[in-house]
Amino acid sequence: MFDIGFSELIMIGLVSLLVIGPERLPKVARIAGFWIGKSRNMLASVKAEIKQELQAEELRQIFEEQAGLQEFHAALDETTETTNSIKASLAALPEETQADVKPPHEPK
Repeated sequence: MFDIGFSELIMIGLVSLLVIGPERLPKVARIAGFWIGKSRNMLASVKAEIKQELQAEELRQIFEEQAGLQEFHAALDETTETTNSIKASLAALPEETQADVKPPHEPK
């Protein structure tokens, strides 16, 4: 995140040694380390929470897409059944029309 090199750390240490003093510097360093660690943990937990929410949203979208596909498959099955019934009725139609048609009368 921050690119802090060794020379920058030495400069921060010297300035803090001059400003805070050698007696209180270890205590201040411990407190600063504690708060830095606590903020890192908090940041990591927030990142994990956001990642979990994003995954949950992606799963919700996938389920919605699957529900749409299931509706499409149901409509497709219904259309196939209707088409098959129409086809069967059309196949039976010539037999019925042949039975209804009377043979022509022979001239007397």
